[in-house]
Amino acid sequence: MSAATAPDRAVPDVPGIPGVAADDPTYDAAAVRSAAVVVRAYSTSFGWACRLLGDDVRDHVRGVYALVRVADEIVDDPRPGLSAAERGELLAELEHEVARARARGRSSNLVVHAFARTARRFGIGDDLVAPFFASMRADLSVTAHDEASFAAYVHGSAEVVGLMCLRVFVAGDDAAYDRLAPGAARLGAAFQKVNFLRDLAEDVDLRGRAYFPGLDVDAFGDDDRDRLIADIDADLAAARVAIDDLPRGSRLAVRVAHDLFAELSRRLATTPAATIRQERVRVPGPVKARLVAGALAGEVLR
Repeated sequence: MSAATAPDRAVPDVPGIPGVAADDPTYDAAAVRSAAVVVRAYSTSFGWACRLLGDDVRDHVRGVYALVRVADEIVDDPRPGLSAAERGELLAELEHEVARARARGRSSNLVVHAFARTARRFGIGDDLVAPFFASMRADLSVTAHDEASFAAYVHGSAEVVGLMCLRVFVAGDDAAYDRLAPGAARLGAAFQKVNFLRDLAEDVDLRGRAYFPGLDVDAFGDDDRDRLIADIDADLAAARVAIDDLPRGSRLAVRVAHDLFAELSRRLATTPAATIRQERVRVPGPVKARLVAGALAGEVLR
């Protein structure tokens, strides 16, 4: 493990802001708050789940997700005047700043600073960061995937994000990480595939991207939908088995996230393919609240 990726020694927390180093409370706390703002702006469901995380992991998971959203926004920025080359430059600058911040422990970019604190503390290394940026770069040039490129894309854009979060959840327990990593990767893959399916119209019509290999989007039918849902449900089932072994501070939040996406999968499975091709399927707020309540009840009964 290099100095750039080695986790920091444990640092005392700032009162009320777990995980913020006491020797620099103002700047680190500002970075933590910035990451939380990004999470709230981009994902209602993920925001709900984050609030259920334990105090010792919540801010670090937000730091991971905030960086993911910033990178995703660079490649998906809808402004027509921003060329792929310009997006590529912005993404390269972000990747360079992340590498520098992981080495130095500090960045003038608050979201990068929040991520770097987490990466250094929990040992999030190049094995996870490099594939993530590779998948982000692919979005700037790849418009259709084969089986190999799809697997690589899902690994870098989603599985490694689940593994980054797992690094935080197990807090340096390598044996637990190795045991739970397959489930974390499958959960990340399921999330990504659900989003590919529910965003089918937007990805194809607005961004010119077709993610699923061999899928003729113009001829998308119910048989195609059922095949994709079966693959998603297999990922969700494999991930569900591993959730019970997560530490208590993260188990409830991950179960809620799993259950929200399982509900999305169920709704997609009963939505005509023609509708999926035109509209984004959502889970209504009251249903989300019911799922959260059910997960809470299940955790109480453990």
